[in-house]
Amino acid sequence: MGKLGDMANKAKEMAKGHPDQADKGVEGAERLVDERTGNKYDAQTDKAADAARRSYGRGEPTQR
Repeated sequence: MGKLGDMANKAKEMAKGHPDQADKGVEGAERLVDERTGNKYDAQTDKAADAARRSYGRGEPTQR
């Protein structure tokens, strides 16, 4: 696997070990994108955030 894949795997493992911190990062990124796009892509950012959470074991749907 290439360097990018190795980094992604390391990030996923770190998120699994620190899910609360990972949740804060995902929420912050989602909020930032929504703010900068005027919520134009809100459904897509919700879906992406949920997928990110599932990748490290937090499959809970977005609470809004």
